Amino acid sequence: MLLQNEEAVDRFSYILKKLVDVATEDHYNPYKEFEWVDSLDPNQMWMSPSLMSIYNTTFYNELPEAQIQALSKWESINFYSLNVHGIRELLIEVIKRIHTEGFELPSEFFHHFIGEENEHMWFFSKFCLNYGGKIYVDKKVIIENSGKEIFENFLVFARILIFEEIVDYFNICMGSDQSLHPIIRKINKVHHMDESRHIAFGREIVKLLHNDLKETQSIEQLYQLETYIKRYMVSSINSLYNPTVYKDAGFEEPYAIRNKLIALPERVEMHEKILKRTTDFFVKNEIFSNKELF
Repeated sequence: MLLQNEEAVDRFSYILKKLVDVATEDHYNPYKEFEWVDSLDPNQMWMSPSLMSIYNTTFYNELPEAQIQALSKWESINFYSLNVHGIRELLIEVIKRIHTEGFELPSEFFHHFIGEENEHMWFFSKFCLNYGGKIYVDKKVIIENSGKEIFENFLVFARILIFEEIVDYFNICMGSDQSLHPIIRKINKVHHMDESRHIAFGREIVKLLHNDLKETQSIEQLYQLETYIKRYMVSSINSLYNPTVYKDAGFEEPYAIRNKLIALPERVEMHEKILKRTTDFFVKNEIFSNKELF
């Protein structure tokens, strides 16, 4: 990061100190925080209905309750599996940059970030293995490296922010859903508390890195970055539709169901709702030229 603007440095330093202070004050021991029950009842919802991939479609209206409950179980396991894979990816990228040139200022915060994300990966993986017996394989489409370091620093933190804001949308809903089992509510509520700090940091560093790019890159290059980020957002949403999940829930032709669901207008509307907070942020800060994603 260039951070040649003294006002920007002062603001970023102030925010970092506040985030580090809160992380220190609110630190908890995840290995003692949760009461892990032996099993979860398969005849109940494991995910808020409004977050399921079939919500607001004919599938949700026509399927028997038992199959909806089965799907909620496996979509829940898929969601936490995606968290495991996403956290592993972001940890690798942040560790690459801690205490390196250009990232001296946020490195203390990175220590808290790395520790907290490692703990998140532990409790998400424990949930998957305890109650689903597996972690789903990561099948998200890999988007190619841009080939330029100045682009990659920005894109890494943009991807982390997108991932965290999608996850947080789910966390907020399930953390307060009284119909869900207490362990599900607790995991989502605890994760949201930490992610609120990570998202605040992510927004600041994404703005700073993009401001650096605006000083040195052409309009065409900035548009290429916008296109890249939008593809990543669409890919992230599509990963919520896992054909193996539909197979585990007893659906025939799981790939056909996945493709049909993703394309439904009512689901596209839901995708836009999930991403709205993130899209609005990118548009407001002139990282996106428009809100069109799908």
